[in-house]
Amino acid sequence: MDKERAKQVQAAVCEAAKKLASSNLVVGTWGNISARLDDDYMVVTPSGMKYETLRPEDMVVVNMHDLTYEGSLKPTVETPMHARILLERPEIGAVVHTHSTYALVMAAAHKPIPPICDDQVQILGGEVRVARYTLPGTGDMAEAVTEALKGRMGALIANHGAVACGRNLDEALVAATVLEKAAQVYIGTQAVGGGVELSPEDIAFMYDFFMNKYGQR
Repeated sequence: MDKERAKQVQAAVCEAAKKLASSNLVVGTWGNISARLDDDYMVVTPSGMKYETLRPEDMVVVNMHDLTYEGSLKPTVETPMHARILLERPEIGAVVHTHSTYALVMAAAHKPIPPICDDQVQILGGEVRVARYTLPGTGDMAEAVTEALKGRMGALIANHGAVACGRNLDEALVAATVLEKAAQVYIGTQAVGGGVELSPEDIAFMYDFFMNKYGQR
């Protein structure tokens, strides 16, 4: 493991955690973030610490294969989920787990978010599925969430919250924000007869455009 690289990723995860805390996507010490360090290690937020007190050195370096970690601080209880996602999806560089209000409304109802918003399908890949209910922090939860994320960059976690992914931390934070907004828009459309879903062809085109052509390369 490159120690200098590890320090850089710790600083980036700490900064992302503070951005998450100011985004209204989490409350208290709930929620967590991870970022890929290399093929074997990731950096995750520590368990149960207030976001405003976090320092870069508090971010925990974890072996993704056996979940062992360095230092005296325990990593987030959701470490198995983060490791499973990063190991199974090499294109993903960061994962953000939130308990945001509208996403949790949908998750508590076990209802997916249909593909009704342009930015939703571009960034998340289409319908936001619901991972089956499992106990938090378990391998069973990691399996359920990874299954719901197939072909997607975001998923709901039944009765629990949401998870959003990106090729880097900035993308993952945007994905978490877009997922919450999509849930809010969907709930709002119920007052006017429901949202109209985008076609599979348009979804595929827009997701490919975002992943491969959008922005300055």
